[in-house]
Amino acid sequence: MYGAIEAGGTKFVCAIGTGPEKIVDEIRFPTTHPEETINQAINFFKKNSQQGKLQAIGIGSFGPIDLDIRSPKYGYILSTPKNYWENTNIVGMIRKTFNVPMGFDTDVNAAALGEHEWGAARGLSDFIYLTIGTGIGGGGMINGQLLHGLMHPEMGHIAIPHDFAEDPFKGYCPYHGDCFEGLASGPAIKARWKMSPEMLENHHQAWNLEAKYIALAVTNYICILSPQRVIIGGGIMNQKQLLSLIHQQVRKNLNNYIRSPEILQNIEKYVVLPALGNQSGIMGAITLAKQADQKSQSV
Repeated sequence: MYGAIEAGGTKFVCAIGTGPEKIVDEIRFPTTHPEETINQAINFFKKNSQQGKLQAIGIGSFGPIDLDIRSPKYGYILSTPKNYWENTNIVGMIRKTFNVPMGFDTDVNAAALGEHEWGAARGLSDFIYLTIGTGIGGGGMINGQLLHGLMHPEMGHIAIPHDFAEDPFKGYCPYHGDCFEGLASGPAIKARWKMSPEMLENHHQAWNLEAKYIALAVTNYICILSPQRVIIGGGIMNQKQLLSLIHQQVRKNLNNYIRSPEILQNIEKYVVLPALGNQSGIMGAITLAKQADQKSQSV
């Protein structure tokens, strides 16, 4: 059995299993104080480990996080705006109880991994996964490898064009103001329109503006990374009309410059929703656990 944690800024999802067809148990609970939240995850695994030994645990976490195995802060959540969570050693706290191999990556890289293993990115070597929700993040693969580098991608914090005459909202990001996340995340929508996104009607002007910002970001990612597919998940994408608006805006932004058939003729199959729905992250965490287990056996 593999343990999996999708550590989000709003909620934690924990599961035991081996893939979408075999989940032994699953639990969801709010992200509160680090000690309280992580102890809930530990207790969940303790209860289930009585039925059989956990082989490994995979953790996909909100960030920024330290992924450098040589760093003294490997396994830590770093400079997050989430109250109480800055400098939380999430891997170390779980390892105190479970001395098993652990896979650790960003929540969006984990979701990308889940989609690569079982979902909309199967068979692809180069793609990106975006989540548009409480925050905005992005991950993915280049040449079959998850995107890392100096740290890991922070696709939600890129600068995108902001027309203050059209949208006088100053932005919501505590670090950058009107970056992508500051303009298009769920809290940004709520702060701009004084109403939760799920309360806004389908024809509200908010959604045209939201599609514009997402499409601007996607256009940048297409030009920089040349992905074979763009997958967009997160709670904001539950607005059914949003995806087609994004398709139209991306084509308009590219202005026939990139003449790939995937964009010119089949953009509906190029910019897509996750095939795993809201299970992408937890399935990716299971895959992180599998990979950690396999690596430990090969050493």
